[in-house]
Amino acid sequence: MPKTRAQKEDTVKTLTDQLSRAKSVVFANYQGLTMSQLSVLRSELRTQNATFNITKNNLLKIALKGAHLPETDAGSITGPIATLLTFEDEITPIKALTKAIKDNGIGEIKGGLLDGEFMTASKVVQLSTLPSKDQLRAQVVGALGSPLYGIVGVLQANLRNLVYALDQIRISRGGE
Repeated sequence: MPKTRAQKEDTVKTLTDQLSRAKSVVFANYQGLTMSQLSVLRSELRTQNATFNITKNNLLKIALKGAHLPETDAGSITGPIATLLTFEDEITPIKALTKAIKDNGIGEIKGGLLDGEFMTASKVVQLSTLPSKDQLRAQVVGALGSPLYGIVGVLQANLRNLVYALDQIRISRGGE
């Protein structure tokens, strides 16, 4: 049953709000994925504070204009399109989507938006290979901490050498 004009306006309003709040947006062809695969993907993305919506292309284009986002290239919003909207971590949900597409061998990334700039499909796939924010934070903390461990080791070595020297003096003087 077709949607009424009021339902379409509500859809556009909701999508415009989501697009304006989203940190990144990815457009993907979902054709070929079964409903069970889609529901598994959606539940996984929901845990990462992201949504995966299937919307009519015309309504999506109107919502993009309403959210003051840049125009996408002509091939990004053609055919059956699903929209991934991320609200916290920009990378992790994109990784989950590209993994699901790769594992199922069905669907493809069409393009996306990050920080208000259009990305091609290859850039979105390249972005999915980056480590997550938590992994990057752990790497930075490790890099900042390693010189401190080196300094502690050097300072402990001097004290340890002093103790060894005193122990050798004690032994050479006949102490036990």
